[in-house]
Amino acid sequence: MFKALIFNFIFFISLSLISETKVIVLGSGTPNPNPDRYGSSYAVVVEDKAYIVDFGPGSVRRMAEMSPTWGGAFKQLELQNISIAFLTHIHSDHSVGLSDLILTPWVMGRETELILFGPPGLKKMAEYITKAYEDDINYRLYGSQPANNKGYKTNVTEINKEGTIYKDEKVEVIAFTNNHGDFTNSFGFLFITNDKKILFSGDTAISDNLIKYAKNLDILIHEVYSSETFVNKTPDWQKYHDEHHTSSIDLGILANRVKPKKLVLSHILFWGASEESLMNDIKMNFNGDAIIAKDLMVID
Repeated sequence: MFKALIFNFIFFISLSLISETKVIVLGSGTPNPNPDRYGSSYAVVVEDKAYIVDFGPGSVRRMAEMSPTWGGAFKQLELQNISIAFLTHIHSDHSVGLSDLILTPWVMGRETELILFGPPGLKKMAEYITKAYEDDINYRLYGSQPANNKGYKTNVTEINKEGTIYKDEKVEVIAFTNNHGDFTNSFGFLFITNDKKILFSGDTAISDNLIKYAKNLDILIHEVYSSETFVNKTPDWQKYHDEHHTSSIDLGILANRVKPKKLVLSHILFWGASEESLMNDIKMNFNGDAIIAKDLMVID
């Protein structure tokens, strides 16, 4: 009896560890090319599956870096296993990796079509990429290189309203509009798994709609720019960033309002500010757990 109880306890703990949801930062950068911070991209890993959020420049290489083939620990990020991705908006620093995401996992052996969710324009983007690489695809399909005839194809759902856009036995994904200035069709995503609520802000200024969805969060991943060095920008750039993005001081105020268990600062415009300065701005109004995202960081 005692041995059975011990076995069941160990089994339960092992199952909990296996099913624990993790977020992997594949890219924490901005349009400014920083070799230490690739374009915006994240993986939500639940059990044996990875769900990709945004696919900025270099994101597929970061997935490979975290896979066992290249010394990483996440079999879910073996490229042939990447089969679903979500795009917040079509700005290039979030989407320019789409051709890599369509083609490279296929070349590495993906046998299913790539499922994509994102704003209007994503379907056209995927179709144009496939058309642009038609000669390469045909060579791989009909030349001497072994290749399957499905892994390069895409199945695109364009988001036209808020609410649940995807659900399976592991995760529910809810899309909501944010506040990216005059750039329309920009979304954030709320991921709900068996053990986590994770919200990705996308690119946004302070958004009342985001706040509505940011209840009882385990992890809030939010973009930010430095309030300290914002004053050094020219008036036209100040106007742009004020309308399209979130300052470090305002993010601290927002975090204090929604009180996530963990706040993750990403897509960071430092403009010469230090990480310490950025965190000091946050801590003026939020005394909870806050961290600065770095590429290849694992968050649980």
